Amino acid sequence: MTSAEVEGTVATENPVSAQGNISPSEEDSDSGESGDEWETQSLYEDAIQVLRDDQLREGVVPDACTLDEAIAFRKRLHEVGKAAFVEETIAQDKVTAKKLCTAFGIMPPAFLEGAPDEAYHPLLAIAISQEFSRRQKLPQYNTIDDAVKLLQESKNIIVLTGAGISTSLGIPDFRSKDTGLYSQLAHLGLSDPQEVFDIQIFREDPGIFYSIAKDILPTEKKYSPTHGFIRLLQDKGKLLTNYTQNIDNIEANAGILPEKIVQCHGSFATATCVKCQYKVSGDALFEDIKKGNVPECTSCQKDIEEDALRPQGQKRKRSTNGTHKSRKSDGDESSEEEDYELPTPGVMKPDITFFGEDLPDEFGQRLIRHDRDKVDLVIVIGTSLKVAPVAEVPGVLPRRVPQIYISRTPVSHTGFDIDLLGDCDVVVSELCRRAGWDFKHEMIPPDEKVEITLAEGYESRHVFKVVGA
Repeated sequence: MTSAEVEGTVATENPVSAQGNISPSEEDSDSGESGDEWETQSLYEDAIQVLRDDQLREGVVPDACTLDEAIAFRKRLHEVGKAAFVEETIAQDKVTAKKLCTAFGIMPPAFLEGAPDEAYHPLLAIAISQEFSRRQKLPQYNTIDDAVKLLQESKNIIVLTGAGISTSLGIPDFRSKDTGLYSQLAHLGLSDPQEVFDIQIFREDPGIFYSIAKDILPTEKKYSPTHGFIRLLQDKGKLLTNYTQNIDNIEANAGILPEKIVQCHGSFATATCVKCQYKVSGDALFEDIKKGNVPECTSCQKDIEEDALRPQGQKRKRSTNGTHKSRKSDGDESSEEEDYELPTPGVMKPDITFFGEDLPDEFGQRLIRHDRDKVDLVIVIGTSLKVAPVAEVPGVLPRRVPQIYISRTPVSHTGFDIDLLGDCDVVVSELCRRAGWDFKHEMIPPDEKVEITLAEGYESRHVFKVVGA
């Protein structure tokens, strides 16, 4: 692999267009790659299996870098840039491409086993580009006290939340191995569990989505301690914006103001008819959803009933997109009769963003035009950051802005400054206690004691555990 080959790979940044959309950089469009090369790269990206730092530390992968070697390679890449890094490593035969892939957290795929080292070059190009664009940790933030001080002093906090903040209410997340929603969908016969949220699948058979919708629908007007923590930030005048990937609309239960929240994937708060675009409050669908039924549009049904009362020559014909066309007079061609089909009401779809649909314009526009220049702290809670473009938010914000990550398990593809691992509710409650804030919630015992330990091999990764739990 040459330095020129690396320079022609994936973009080094995640810039944003003038319209406020997270988009590829100009480097992507001018790279000169052919469609075939991009297709090959896409195939490699699909085959990527993440190699964690703890696996490197334990030496469980044959011929992989040690953790110390990996850290040194990553540091050197950021010091000298992609071209120079490749020139002094691969071009000088100082390390194989296969081994170097492991330094950047990529497990060599089984289908390349026994192949010449050049076969690993496309995979290495992806690995190097991802690492080079990865946000780098700010070295001055490491301890719990640092996290507490940031909370106390920051005035414009972005909170990015995922399904992990609602699991304590009995709402499953999506990707947990045994308890996540996707792991429970094998009975639906889908090739990929995510298809339950695919817009084309919904259009073909909305019953698939509605068979599981009741499992992700909040049953009571409750909110978790983590939702309460976000509300507390709002009450203290510190919340800039809560970007939530959740569709349960529990933020409303907690009293988070509409102007302080961006529901990146929409929510159950409202629903729209796929045929006539009639919009209703999401509450109107809840009884059908709880029963596993497919809710139908009452406006369409009303039109159908009114149409049935009209004289034959005045009835309207429905096009497939839900618009109405006036019927011609009785003297027109008899083939007009063939245009009639038994009218049916449209299906109501919650205003959540399915795969295959665009995210709301508000997401990119608010992030870029309003929040990016104001934010002074980012807190990511309860999400694995695996779904673009929301997953790209930490990398789009100014790198000088400190970032805190709160979840049960760490992520490796983004460099947070402080990792606080454990139950989200426990972590935020303990942070508030240490900050001297009055934070109460019925799910947090007033006498709760929390033990915090430093994760082995890390200076900024802390594990929270309730004493006696």
